[in-house]
Amino acid sequence: MAVNSIERPQIECVWGWLEDVPDPEIPVVSVVDLGIVRNVSWHGDELVVTVTPTYSGCPATAVISLEIVEALRRQGLNNIKIETQLSPAWTTKWISAVGREKLKNYGIAPPDESSNCAGMLKVPPVVECPHCGSSDTERISQFGSTPCKAHYRCTSCLEPFDYFKSF
Repeated sequence: MAVNSIERPQIECVWGWLEDVPDPEIPVVSVVDLGIVRNVSWHGDELVVTVTPTYSGCPATAVISLEIVEALRRQGLNNIKIETQLSPAWTTKWISAVGREKLKNYGIAPPDESSNCAGMLKVPPVVECPHCGSSDTERISQFGSTPCKAHYRCTSCLEPFDYFKSF
C-alpha cells in the first residue's frame, strides 16, 4: 500500500528506518552510523534521501542506494529519490559514536581522528587493538579487506585486525 501525502511518515521515523539499512561492506554498521545519509526531506509527495559515498569511486554506492529504496518501500513508500552529494566529501568524522563502538565490537579498529590521511602513508597512526585494547600494534599493510581499511596486527595478543582509515 502506497503512502499518500496525508499519511506520510515524519522525517524522524524515516531516519529510524534508515538506521536498519546495513552498509554492504561492513554490515555491522548502518548507513546512518557511517554518516553517509546526509539528509532526508519531503519535496511534495516525493521523499528525497541525500547520500554522500565514502569516496566517489566506492563500488558499494549503487548497492547502498538500492538497499535504501528497498527498505523504504517495505515501509510503504513508493515515491523515493536518492540524490548523491559529493561535496563536501565524506569524512570519517561523520561516523557516529554508536558506529565507532559497533566497528570496535566487530573487531575493526575505528578511525583515529587525531591523524591526518596524508601523513598515514609515511607514519602509521597508533591504533588500539579492538580485541585486547593494547596500543602496541603494527601496520602490516596499508591495504586491507576493502579500500577504506588497512591491515594491522596486535603485538600483545597477536591478533590481526582491520583499521578503518581516517579520511
